[in-house]
Amino acid sequence: MQDLMAAWQADVTKQPQWVQYWMDIMVVVLGVFAVPFSFVRVEARWILAGFLAGAGTLMALYSQIGYSRLLGLAHVIFWTPVLVYLVRRHGQWRVGQTLSGKWIVLSVMVLTVSLAFDYTDVIRWILGER
Repeated sequence: MQDLMAAWQADVTKQPQWVQYWMDIMVVVLGVFAVPFSFVRVEARWILAGFLAGAGTLMALYSQIGYSRLLGLAHVIFWTPVLVYLVRRHGQWRVGQTLSGKWIVLSVMVLTVSLAFDYTDVIRWILGER
């Protein structure tokens, strides 16, 4: 596992700086911030579960195929249902009243942007860009 993480880190450092920053933003918003909010918000539990399932699947894929556009498939599979769930619950976000509501809006924005990249990458992979 340690070798896999070292290889992952090496591949990530080859990416443009903005991609590395974006990945850090996703980890903080969807992973780190989800933990405390998961004690009080069901939406946070969904976000955290989707994040962990996506990350686990991504690393399993990475161990088999290396760094590829197809890695976006892990996010497509797990984050799309989370985003749909969150959007359907937008009436319960309580953005004006709670910090967790504001975080949910931020999470929806991060998920939407990430999925735009991920769907594009998966489609490009299907069309032959490796």
